[in-house]
Amino acid sequence: MAITLDNVGIAVGDLEAAIAFFTDLGLTVVGRDEVRGEWTDTAVGLDGNHARIALLATPDGQGRLELFEYLHPEAIETEPTRPNEIGMHRVAFSVDDLDEALAIAATHGCLPLRGVANYRDMYRLTYVRGPSGILVMLAEALTPPAGLQGDG
Repeated sequence: MAITLDNVGIAVGDLEAAIAFFTDLGLTVVGRDEVRGEWTDTAVGLDGNHARIALLATPDGQGRLELFEYLHPEAIETEPTRPNEIGMHRVAFSVDDLDEALAIAATHGCLPLRGVANYRDMYRLTYVRGPSGILVMLAEALTPPAGLQGDG
């Protein structure tokens, strides 16, 4: 059986604010829709399911996020996920300039949870709390990944 990862779905409280955050970081909206009806009730397992959705893609086309804002049933607010909780954890992005990404995130009120870390002189990385409390990891490679160094 062949399998590929299609997208990561994230429920948000404010679809437009989430779209603004992720598009400012460099993702592109590749589709929008409003979904409801028996097929969504069946697929999602919620009677009367009605949501506004947006599909966003990374510039390389390899990563996609599906953001959805529930209109019915009413969205349930929960405490933001903590890094050590079991379950869906975070969405991570490689960026070529972490300082620029953090400046963009800050314009949305999203700051590092604690600071910027250096992982073995290979990455600078941090977690920010994005829209609707989403944990977002931003990482900048400090050294080229193995196998990508030039031949001389």
